[in-house]
Amino acid sequence: MNEHVQTTTSAPLFNPLAPEFIRDPYPHYERLRTTDPMHLTPLGMFVASRHAEVSLVLRDKRFGKDYVERSKRRYGPQIMDEPVFRSMSHWMLQQDPPDHTRLRGLVVKAFTARRVEDMRPRIQQIVDQTLDAIEAKGRMDLIEDFAFRLPVTIICDMLGIPEEHREVFYNSSRDGGRLLDPVPLTKAEIEQGNASNLMAQMYFQQLFELRRKNPGDDLTTQLVQAEEDGSKLSNEELTANIILLFGAGHETTVNLIGNGLLALHRNPDQLALLKANPALTTNAVEEFLRYDSSVQLTGRVALEDIEDLGGKKIPKGESVLCLLGSANRDPAVYPDRPDRLDITRPKIRPLSFGGGIHLCLGAQLARIEAEVAIATLLRRLPDLRLDDAENPEWRPTFVLRGLKRLPASW
Repeated sequence: MNEHVQTTTSAPLFNPLAPEFIRDPYPHYERLRTTDPMHLTPLGMFVASRHAEVSLVLRDKRFGKDYVERSKRRYGPQIMDEPVFRSMSHWMLQQDPPDHTRLRGLVVKAFTARRVEDMRPRIQQIVDQTLDAIEAKGRMDLIEDFAFRLPVTIICDMLGIPEEHREVFYNSSRDGGRLLDPVPLTKAEIEQGNASNLMAQMYFQQLFELRRKNPGDDLTTQLVQAEEDGSKLSNEELTANIILLFGAGHETTVNLIGNGLLALHRNPDQLALLKANPALTTNAVEEFLRYDSSVQLTGRVALEDIEDLGGKKIPKGESVLCLLGSANRDPAVYPDRPDRLDITRPKIRPLSFGGGIHLCLGAQLARIEAEVAIATLLRRLPDLRLDDAENPEWRPTFVLRGLKRLPASW
């Protein structure tokens, strides 16, 4: 690695786990876009920060995931013996066709626009129950007490996790995000990942048994039946993808709601506008996605030599890290003050849900959850204010951008 050591003493252009980067990555992105839009990091990865290159890489068939080879290149061939890496290698999120096509085809029906729209009354009910239970207290942590409960309950509903098992999920720690960061994991972090993965596997194996005996109208039943068909899904794939759906089904939505509420309270004019005009909520959610995306980065690997991407040659097998949060503020696409929150902004098409074949399955579900949660909170607790909008506590992860806590009172 030492030939890559930076010769200058200046701070690296891309240092995503630095506290100041986590607190506010956007000035760093602007520097990347203007000075080195296809930046080569000391670890040999390319970092794409402009909208043009990011959107191209997400949709171009010459790029894929190549997860196993990429992980071996970074950690050595023995890395696939680590249970957490083996599990992640089966995630549809990390697969290329044809496996990706087969796995996604098994679950896509549960996430159609129609199915998700039908869940709106249930989403409203959960938000109302959450607020009913807390309204009299006069204060709460908007992350743990509010934003977290809704998506966890919905994904438990969808996966057929019985009511009496859910308490453990409401109280589980949210520290899995580090596994996705583009900074190599330490031995201790891998051990921690293995332990969490084992716990999840043990739980879901029990759930599979339950759903084999008592089938329900849920995704787990659907996948267990596909597994019994033999050709469609192995047990290892079944387990890994349920773990993926559970995590992906709440982590990012919690952050979308939290980051959106923080942005509103940091921009009181926009907060007042949304309270006065709740019909703007749908567009406001698109703007929250653009303005402070809950997923900041997604990676692809060049499956062949790429002659020219933003002026750089990308050799086969090298990684391109696509900075979604940076692309979302690219003035080439959002000429009207991209660093400003504007819930009336026209033609918002955030890249926060990725793109191409891996476009987020739950995009529409996340939008509706955020819409209902934020609109209901503003309607029912109109005088809610944050304890400290200026210095909130961010979680120490970069790819999944979100707050540790967000205390508020009314």
